Amino acid sequence: MQRVNKSVFTNPYDIAHNIDSLSAFFCKHCPEYRFVSPVPATNGRSLIEYNGGYYRLFPFVPGSCTVDVVSTPAQAYEAAVQFGRFTKLLSTFEAKLLRKSIPDFHNLSLRYKHFLAALENGNAQRIRESSVLIDFLKNQSNIVSMYEQIIYDENFRIRVTHHDTKISNVLFDQEGNGLCVIDLDTVMAGYFISDVGDMMRTYLCPVSEEESDYSKIEVRDEFYYAIVSGYLAEMKDVMTPKEISSFFYAGLFMIYMQAIRFLTDHLLGDPYYGAKYDGHNFVRANNQVVLLQKLLQKKASLEDPMNVIMYT
Repeated sequence: MQRVNKSVFTNPYDIAHNIDSLSAFFCKHCPEYRFVSPVPATNGRSLIEYNGGYYRLFPFVPGSCTVDVVSTPAQAYEAAVQFGRFTKLLSTFEAKLLRKSIPDFHNLSLRYKHFLAALENGNAQRIRESSVLIDFLKNQSNIVSMYEQIIYDENFRIRVTHHDTKISNVLFDQEGNGLCVIDLDTVMAGYFISDVGDMMRTYLCPVSEEESDYSKIEVRDEFYYAIVSGYLAEMKDVMTPKEISSFFYAGLFMIYMQAIRFLTDHLLGDPYYGAKYDGHNFVRANNQVVLLQKLLQKKASLEDPMNVIMYT
């Protein structure tokens, strides 16, 4: 039983519409795929409203388990396969029919505008104390420019994408094989860089965005190649050459966006993410900036097509 967080998903029926639409598509076109949809209520609906809350009930998948932290390249590979398979099977679904459960969720241009506005209207002391981070992020605004090119480039196709590809959103069997993806509330029309980028942001580093000892932050090459090879195992026949050449950018895209979101929140007094201690979002922003720097340092080797081919 799950209650939808209405402060995040302001129109829960948009989520229900999306999941119901995908469920109908899978039942008709890919009945063999394990799509975990809500159990219908007695009125036939997948979402019910009760005492001001919105609820749905999901079936338990026997023999399944979830993983909270990626510990092996094999797990990263299996997860990438599952997210790639999900998007590939939905290649003939009209992605634009999906409703925007979180409008502008991965709109980097808008996030960057919010960041610049926070520099004008945020806490003056926090802005001064964050000057090094601010300068670095402004100097990497070419990542925003690349995103703005992508959204007008027909070589980057709008697809059904999950938008929240952390490892805990994959069901595994007891032998560690991926079964399917879950937590579909953020499924919307989007670009592959969102799903691949979020895997890179959350799988490449052995520590999470909460880590304040930045010396522990690193980019693990074998996990990068596991993501690329797993995703391409499903998606290579439906991706354009330009998309395939943009895997490295996908990682930059998501890490950079999360860094500016954390720093924006810090400068504005932590209204969105909240803070468990003073400077919490500043630490998170620093963490993501270090991860971005580590990834940029490996650009030449990780972006080399021959290395990707070797591992795929």
